[in-house]
Amino acid sequence: MSPATRTPRLAIAATSAAIGVLALVGCSSTVTGTPEPSAGGTTTSPSDVDLNTLLIDPSSFPAPYDALVLPQQAISQAAPDLSGIPAGAQVSPAGCKPADQDFSPEGTAMIVGTDNDSRSTISIELTAVDEPLSARKKQLEQCGEVTATKSGATSTVTSTLTPPPPIGADETLAVRQTVASGAGGDAVTQSMLTLMAQIDDIRVSATFMSFGSETPDTATLDELFTSAVQKVKQG
Repeated sequence: MSPATRTPRLAIAATSAAIGVLALVGCSSTVTGTPEPSAGGTTTSPSDVDLNTLLIDPSSFPAPYDALVLPQQAISQAAPDLSGIPAGAQVSPAGCKPADQDFSPEGTAMIVGTDNDSRSTISIELTAVDEPLSARKKQLEQCGEVTATKSGATSTVTSTLTPPPPIGADETLAVRQTVASGAGGDAVTQSMLTLMAQIDDIRVSATFMSFGSETPDTATLDELFTSAVQKVKQG
């Protein structure tokens, strides 16, 4: 399947989630650390927070993005796409699997906006973590190129850190990634730009993902990222 015709799995997950919601309506009415609290903020235990209540509303996504809050079963399929490393994959070098990929059902919330014309997505993910964002930065610095293998399929994830977003948070991070898989006519390149911020023990990630040479929609990504961070800070 060519890059032009392949549909992102996040978009598939969003569509599947919508179908599931409609069906329900029809049937019934490795590095450890402790982040410091932000100045003037209130430390919140992730076990006491429903992260879905901290997500921005789907109406925050401008056209042409069709946004949907994913249910937990869809998150388990979609979240690994944001790192380019499938769940359960063998990773080389060792130690390059994102620690927050092993999420708990109560510890992750996600909303995905899909541009159906370009098959690109913008995802906002909230994750309850027990390590500072600097640990993820250190891992990315040491894992600039990672090979992930699962069920005989191999992909190469290349990561490049970029200047962090200027926003009020305990820590911020920005990274560009490409995921190359397949060969010949089946070769696919997935491109991502991710902005991250951490407020106490909640990590906010905003990711633009596309296939091929699609230019990142940085204006919308920055707008939604800013809104997502402000929503978490407000509680």
